[in-house]
Amino acid sequence: MADWVTGKVVKVEFWTDALFSLTVHAPVHPFTAGQFAKLGLEIDGERVQRAYSYVNAPGNPDLEFYLVTVPEGKLSPRLAALTPGDEVLIVSEAAGFFVLEEVPDCDTLWMLATGTAIGPYLSILQEGKDLDRFNNLVLVHAVRYAADLSYLPLMLELQKRYGGKLRIQTVVSRETVPGSLTGRVPALIENGALEEAVGLPMNTETSHVMLCGNPQMVRDTQQLLKETRQMAKHLRRRPGHITAEHYW
Repeated sequence: MADWVTGKVVKVEFWTDALFSLTVHAPVHPFTAGQFAKLGLEIDGERVQRAYSYVNAPGNPDLEFYLVTVPEGKLSPRLAALTPGDEVLIVSEAAGFFVLEEVPDCDTLWMLATGTAIGPYLSILQEGKDLDRFNNLVLVHAVRYAADLSYLPLMLELQKRYGGKLRIQTVVSRETVPGSLTGRVPALIENGALEEAVGLPMNTETSHVMLCGNPQMVRDTQQLLKETRQMAKHLRRRPGHITAEHYW
């Protein structure tokens, strides 16, 4: 049984009509950057819960989550309506294997995200542990509109912190934005535009690709990398080049 604890909301930040970040203080157990917790509320006598990745580094007591409001959803509209001082339930033990210790050494680590799935990468990069074994880090955030790039200021801060080691590339699918690529991630890999913009190759010799986000993007990108780059899913018993997590 999951061990639920009560957290207190300390901040709610709305980025757009649909996107917001929730910051909570709660007595949770230590977690690994890239993992997720479950948030829950008692609604009509039932505990409604959903998994959300930590955005904050593990050492930061401000537990931060990046959410999208699903209008017909049971939980997200209620979470969006919380205000500082309100209580929220949280599972004390984080879960998930989308962590650096599951990623093999390589020259270039590609971190590809759509929407709110940028969270795990921000946690990993803010913590900064275990990244010395990669020469290059590439963070790609793909969204529909430029207004959805909520964490771009933090991403640019991290880019400064890592110097030339971290390269940031934004992708916007439904409008043209200076500095951003336009289109879907699989297509931008297939036509070479992503590698050209970043200035690094994505191949079996140099790269490991982490994929987190919309299940369709994850599936399509995995299939493309398998067919055109001969990349395979990474498993402990059979090392490969792709680590993936679907983000509903």
